[in-house]
Amino acid sequence: MKHYTYKPHGVCSRQIDIDLEDGIIKNVAFTGGCSGNTQGVCALIKGMSVDEAIERLRGIHCGPRPTSCPDQLSIALEQAKEA
Repeated sequence: MKHYTYKPHGVCSRQIDIDLEDGIIKNVAFTGGCSGNTQGVCALIKGMSVDEAIERLRGIHCGPRPTSCPDQLSIALEQAKEA
């Protein structure tokens, strides 16, 4: 299993920790942000392929912001995939 840490930009959360194994998301945890929403996103993508999660989360906005915690997670997953 590989562990990745990402520092999000332009959102309330301060850190995203990701555990991947063979292209599958095993665990995700946000530090900061809207607790219920980030916990919900983490629960929904657990067991999902990295590619599917990126496709579903990319481009989501939070109010007037051009990004969101889910969008930042998609960027983190993209970087983790390439590492």
